[in-house]
Amino acid sequence: MTESEDLQQSLAGYKDKVNPLVKATLEWEKDLLFTGRTGEGYVIEFDAHVQWGCKPTDALLLSLAGCMGIDVVMFLQKMKVKLASFMIKISGERNPTPPQYFKKIDMLLLIGGKDIDVKKVERAVSLSHEKYCSVYNSLRKDMIVNVTYQIEEKELTKETN
Repeated sequence: MTESEDLQQSLAGYKDKVNPLVKATLEWEKDLLFTGRTGEGYVIEFDAHVQWGCKPTDALLLSLAGCMGIDVVMFLQKMKVKLASFMIKISGERNPTPPQYFKKIDMLLLIGGKDIDVKKVERAVSLSHEKYCSVYNSLRKDMIVNVTYQIEEKELTKETN
């Protein structure tokens, strides 16, 4: 069995158990401050003035990074890549007039580990981008998303093994 076939087999069922119906609540607190609660009970505060919570657009960027990050790290782990660190720096360019949707998003993946194969990183990013990242695939189709990466050779710690 090739490495690609092995990966495809290990991904069988990935995200198959996702509930197709997602529920949450958003409650107005005061001024332009709202509290969002996921169906699982997690809380996110949204604030147009960014005094007590984040802007919804910031949460959207973080959601995209979170979705892609979970996918990429999981794929790399399944490919037996020895990761020591992983971070995504993300920025978005918005349309200047309403609706101020994201026109372009740039993501930089900072990946640290031992003997990391560039082809495995490219494959993990491609799988997330093209098939598995639900947040990305829920966004505008005309939005430009650039994903780049930097790989740093790093020693592994007991926590990352």
